[in-house]
Amino acid sequence: MQLTFIIIVAYLLGAIPSALVIGKLFFGIDIREKGSGNMGSTNTFRTIGWKAGIAVQTLDILKGVAAVVVARIVFSGNLPFPNMTPFEDITIVSVIAGIAAVIGHVWTVFGKFRGGKGINTALGMLIAITPIEVAIAIGIFVLVLLASGYVSLGSMIAAASLPTTMFVRHTIFGVEIQGYHTLLFFIIGLAGFLIFTHRSNIQRLLRGSENRFNKFWLFRKSS
Repeated sequence: MQLTFIIIVAYLLGAIPSALVIGKLFFGIDIREKGSGNMGSTNTFRTIGWKAGIAVQTLDILKGVAAVVVARIVFSGNLPFPNMTPFEDITIVSVIAGIAAVIGHVWTVFGKFRGGKGINTALGMLIAITPIEVAIAIGIFVLVLLASGYVSLGSMIAAASLPTTMFVRHTIFGVEIQGYHTLLFFIIGLAGFLIFTHRSNIQRLLRGSENRFNKFWLFRKSS
């Protein structure tokens, strides 16, 4: 029952439609009727402005962090199933809560199960679990964004870099990562899921019709 409660709370936290709330509350705009219709920070940046975009991005990241924090506060018992991983039970619960929050963001009950891509909420969850990989992924995202102007491309490559970075650190540089073999598969699954949520962006990128942030396309401008 305790784990079920945590999953429900984490899902509801992730399901809070930050972009929809900020758009309607402060701008009188339904973000679902603007731009791509996506309830994420990228569409908010593009259609409402950078202040609203930063606010949405911050809130979406905090949803992932909050889900993990709530899980750690509430959980005090044992898992209702055998823990076959090298992680402590509380870590497993934190991961489950984080995943529930990401699912809530992507398929929010407050927006007819149509939300964002899940990148920022996943980022919030991963900050507490794999901070080094997240820092590298953020750096890669920024480089791809500056080189291409595509937020979606940067997000997907950054997501793919998470398991790749972990593999390189452990296998090539010999860094000891607790529960590496378990965590790696979880990160691969999460990265694959985040790329899956960008499938429409992939189609637009292949067609050459994906929206580009020319303001951030600095490498091109400098050349």
